[in-house]
Amino acid sequence: MRRRHFIAAGLAAALAGPALAAGATVMVVGDSLSAEYGLPRGSGWVSLLERKLAAEKIDARLVNASISGDTTSGGRSRLPALLAKHRPTHVVIELGGNDALRGLPLEMTRANLSAMVQAAAKAGARVLLVGMQLPPNYGAQYGQRFAELYAQVAREHQAALVPFLLDGIADGPDAVKWFQADRIHPNEAAQPRMLANVWPELRKLLK
Repeated sequence: MRRRHFIAAGLAAALAGPALAAGATVMVVGDSLSAEYGLPRGSGWVSLLERKLAAEKIDARLVNASISGDTTSGGRSRLPALLAKHRPTHVVIELGGNDALRGLPLEMTRANLSAMVQAAAKAGARVLLVGMQLPPNYGAQYGQRFAELYAQVAREHQAALVPFLLDGIADGPDAVKWFQADRIHPNEAAQPRMLANVWPELRKLLK
């Protein structure tokens, strides 16, 4: 009887589908878009993510290691210490926008993101790369190459990808209403949309 019980329990678990990871640590390494720049504390998309994890009853600790103004070079230099300190099971990389704003070489951005994805994976974490796109005034060719490098890095290293963090925010006809006065940083109203762009891919990784 005992053996039948174990077999039945195993079949029930299999039919129930994949379980969500227990005791996960999700670390977000980003720039001002993830660091609540110009926003009330606790209203940014990363803070909303923490509440989402709790609401979904996912046993996960959230670490926001984002710094306003950070570049991929800065993130790459900070990452080893962050991995050693927090030992994340999942790493969300949201960097690159400041590289483009400073006119840094695209190949350098790609190499830095690639190194970060590899380092996180080597440390045992599942990686979600969050992409960015540029306004048209940066030039169509440059903007296209910049957007494509995220897909290239994700494909090369088999990382999960959110193609554009500001999808439905920066590319809509009423984009101005979603931004702060500087027209660079999303406002508080835009944060749930940003989370909605990230959550489906992150939830897949948490299974």
